[in-house]
Amino acid sequence: MTDPTTHGSLSEKLQDAALRSVLAGAMRLPYERRVPLMGRLVSRALGPLAGYKRRAMRNLAMIRPDLSAQNRTRIADMVCDNFGRTLIENYSHTELAARLQNTRPTGDGVDAVAQAASDGRPIIFVTGHFGNFEAPRHVLTQSGLTIGGLYRPMSNGYVDAHYRKTMTSWGGPVFAQGKRGTMGFARHIKTGGMGTLLFDVHVTEGTAIPFLGHDALTSLSAADMALRFDALLVPYFGIRQPDGLSFKVEVDAPIPHDAPLAMMQRATYSLEQRIARHPGQWFWVHRRWKPGP
Repeated sequence: MTDPTTHGSLSEKLQDAALRSVLAGAMRLPYERRVPLMGRLVSRALGPLAGYKRRAMRNLAMIRPDLSAQNRTRIADMVCDNFGRTLIENYSHTELAARLQNTRPTGDGVDAVAQAASDGRPIIFVTGHFGNFEAPRHVLTQSGLTIGGLYRPMSNGYVDAHYRKTMTSWGGPVFAQGKRGTMGFARHIKTGGMGTLLFDVHVTEGTAIPFLGHDALTSLSAADMALRFDALLVPYFGIRQPDGLSFKVEVDAPIPHDAPLAMMQRATYSLEQRIARHPGQWFWVHRRWKPGP
């Protein structure tokens, strides 16, 4: 049912109704069939129809002009497939969590995170729209941590109303970006909490940071809050494995406290490393390199 308090255009309402219908059909299938089916559906139909594949191809042509058109098409198809899989996985968060029960985080930051948790020191995890960005939060939550988040609401309020529930129904408190939400997230961190922030989105008032060879306007708020509240700033990533259903969770060493720009440059480099190894797992469909005001 649509939330009666949600408002939007008729077109947005129809888009939401179509998405709900697709999700409802997919959710009737066993998880092992549901996830690859949604990947194929977005890759072969919904992605091209929505313009996602075209945008991914355009971004790939700008960043990787060395690639042939055939390789750009192959990567764009992988991007849309991963997008579809991630979407249905996050709506299936209980089953996703069950599949991740035996996944153990790896990386140079695992011990530092455990020590900070023992000491009651706050942690801000930063990640990108890569692999499944909720997989690390699931895995670390299962190890006993309580991790919230700060997210950017979707432009379609009808879709956002039910997608938000996929993030807020488990783990720590999740806040929508905006003055009120950012203040709530900051209070959560200040009191020793842990939270995740996806930093790889265009922010009009952000700072230009080179990303994959081109300047991208990037928020420095994660670094600002880490400095303000003496929090660890830790990149982490959920990397989809060849079976398409399981994940490797990598936790990088905390980024040393420095000028906010330098800290977010380090975070950006961490994401770039993953994209270089797995280009089909980053959401190239984003308008990441839009110009500033």
